[in-house]
Amino acid sequence: MSKKSDPVNSPEHYTKGGIETIDFIEAKELNYHIGNVVKYVTRAGHKDDRLQDLQKARWYLDREIQRLSNPVHTQSKPDSNSEADF
Repeated sequence: MSKKSDPVNSPEHYTKGGIETIDFIEAKELNYHIGNVVKYVTRAGHKDDRLQDLQKARWYLDREIQRLSNPVHTQSKPDSNSEADF
């Protein structure tokens, strides 16, 4: 018996390789930007345009690099865990 496709709760382009992308992102406790990098890289070539997905991943990665490069971000904040982002 084959599993029925569920485009809302478990799209095929996010379940390739035996683990759903959202499960990986949550298990690794990735932040919004890095989670989107993983999302777009893992779906590249499985949904829509591969190049466009990789460009979207790069856009989110660039945003995270910019965020981490900002001197305000590097200052200590209460209840901040610098490793929690990755």
